[in-house]
Amino acid sequence: MKFSKIKQHLYSKIATGEWPENHPVSSENALATQFKVSRMTARRALQELADEGLVIRSKGSGTYVAPLKSQTSFMAIRNIADEIRARNHDYVAHVHVLKQVPASLQVAEQLALEPDSPVFYSVITHFENGLAVQVEERYVNPAVAADYLRQDFTYITPHEYLSASAPLTEASHQIEAVTPSAHVCEWLDLAKPEPCLRIIRRTWSDAGVVTYAILTHPGSRFVLGGHLTFKP
Repeated sequence: MKFSKIKQHLYSKIATGEWPENHPVSSENALATQFKVSRMTARRALQELADEGLVIRSKGSGTYVAPLKSQTSFMAIRNIADEIRARNHDYVAHVHVLKQVPASLQVAEQLALEPDSPVFYSVITHFENGLAVQVEERYVNPAVAADYLRQDFTYITPHEYLSASAPLTEASHQIEAVTPSAHVCEWLDLAKPEPCLRIIRRTWSDAGVVTYAILTHPGSRFVLGGHLTFKP
């Protein structure tokens, strides 16, 4: 799990302000030596940070912390229940799964944990006016949100609970078009598979990685939009 340790080390330097905007980031060679990994592993960690917009890589001059204040994400993290109610629509959640599971290799890497470590897992469908608009599959780091399994997620959303228990400091998103699995079709009440939009999100607090979430929306019931503001 050395790759995850490198990323967490770099995230911590940036999140705590130890490395402010435009601060030089350790080179691939330096990280490879420090963490006793190959240069390719160090390069992957830096490239993922660049893909997430946290650092800027410039050939010939190195890697620097991105000017975070000038960045505006089109994927603001909002509470889906609040969004639905703001449209004066009815919101309901149905909890399919809420339990502890051993972390797979993929989940362990995303949460910066060892494989087979216990993690909390939930599957929730969010409904707007009786129509399923999102399936939320979420893996949660127990060390950061110890009471997750004790929550009634028909009353509050995971976002509400996590915002209170582990305030978020940063997040990353990956967006892709997918054909839903049979399970997702069932959770979304789809009579047959249709193109869906999947958002894969990781979030952090000061204590480390909080969650790894997979949010799936049926294409016929969801529009992704936003407003961008750019500095002159």
